Amino acid sequence: MGLFSSVRGARRDNKELGDGVWRRAYDRFGRSLDRVHQVLEGIEDDDLHNALILIANHLAELQERVRVVCVAAQAKNPSTGENVPHELYAVHRLLSKAANDLATTAQVAAMARLDGERWGYASAGLENVAMRADLVADGISAAEAEMAKH
Repeated sequence: MGLFSSVRGARRDNKELGDGVWRRAYDRFGRSLDRVHQVLEGIEDDDLHNALILIANHLAELQERVRVVCVAAQAKNPSTGENVPHELYAVHRLLSKAANDLATTAQVAAMARLDGERWGYASAGLENVAMRADLVADGISAAEAEMAKH
């Protein structure tokens, strides 16, 4: 059953996202989100783990919004190659920046984990992780606003 549902999901992705820049923008965000979740694996301190889980869950909720933007962009300006449609260049740039900010969030979360495990929860620097997560959310909001203009 899992095999067939994944095949249907892949077909749906190909239909809605194509195989060009919008699909890659969506996939890039997903890979960055996976990095955030990898950081969470094996954290022994419950307080640290729970705090990072809250941030990671907030970031995971953004993935559907990225998909909506990418699907709308593919419908407006279909892409099958490497070239970003000029009309939606700003949308693609904002999505790319959000994915990069998300990857940076994963790095900051890893550093917070190391500090938290070494020096304790209070020294983890979770406010830095939250600030980075807010940058990701702001980037997605900006991409949505830019897409709404078209």
